Amino acid sequence: MNDQPTHVPEPETANELASGSSTLDPRDFRSALGTFATGVTIITAMADDGKPYGLTCNSFASVSLNPPLVLWSLGMYSQGLPIFQNASHFAVNVLGVSQQGLATTFAKSTVDRFAGVDWKPGLGNAPLLADSVANFQCRAANRYYGGDHVIFLGAVEAYTYNRREPLLFVRGGFGRFVSDDVAVPASS
Repeated sequence: MNDQPTHVPEPETANELASGSSTLDPRDFRSALGTFATGVTIITAMADDGKPYGLTCNSFASVSLNPPLVLWSLGMYSQGLPIFQNASHFAVNVLGVSQQGLATTFAKSTVDRFAGVDWKPGLGNAPLLADSVANFQCRAANRYYGGDHVIFLGAVEAYTYNRREPLLFVRGGFGRFVSDDVAVPASS
């Protein structure tokens, strides 16, 4: 860990950014990124074969209020990439503190992540998970390639939310928001 700024010289070409020739230590860079607390989501879509698919994601972000747009990113080598590339819609399910187990299940490469999970079909049949803090139902608007990830842009066509407490992720672990702005471990 280093409190001194790390600077990279300006790239001569855009290809330098994608070449894997960065001078940054990937493990240390990941640790630095991990200091940014994020919400925890499960992104879902319906596969072409009619099976629901979902994965845990903390790269969700808002893009625009008018028009209502959101984004999230997925690794280029994810087994679910073809499902999301072919889906007309996807859903962003924002998890609450009581759903930490669900976040862990959907982060694993298991055969059936939906076994025993309460959900209903949303727009484009994208699964909406019960008891989530919020659900954003999105039409797949565009995708962009950035480094080793694909960035999915979604046009929000419907959403719901409630006042339950959201689940957070920071420094490699789950947490919750408390009034003195400190993340503490979430109870299981």
